[in-house]
Amino acid sequence: MPTAFPSADHDHHACVSHALDAAEAECRRRGARLTDVRRRVLELVWQQGHAPVGAYALLDMLGREGFCAAPPTVYRALDFLLAHGLIHRIERLNAYTGCSRPGVPHAGQFLLCERCGTAVELDDPAIDSVIAAAAARLGFAVSRQTVEVDGICPACRAQGGLA
Repeated sequence: MPTAFPSADHDHHACVSHALDAAEAECRRRGARLTDVRRRVLELVWQQGHAPVGAYALLDMLGREGFCAAPPTVYRALDFLLAHGLIHRIERLNAYTGCSRPGVPHAGQFLLCERCGTAVELDDPAIDSVIAAAAARLGFAVSRQTVEVDGICPACRAQGGLA
């Protein structure tokens, strides 16, 4: 089921809060520990307003908050969050975005706005099926997939007068 692009009246604070609650629940379910640094990295990923964020930008944010974080600290936190399905990596941008459905196995499918940088997760099983079937016809077994589609989001289209 596609996730909608955030509307003008989107309550992003509630969005971040929900994501953190879901992450804590998923970590409890898995018996994993969401440390203070991991939680803060996840919160910073979500606080970017649905725009992917890079590891070094996260490192800068942590440093401004007084965390004594080095690149390995951030990358270990990101690896943990990826491994537990709490974030996705946008390959083309070498950046990260929050997962809208942690704990639910799904492939990464994203619509990326070229103007504002917003990323929306599609999570459409039909896309997964088409890719898996095409790969199987070629004798290929898909182990991981990320589909990234560039374009213009509805808000940017409206601002630019594009239909």
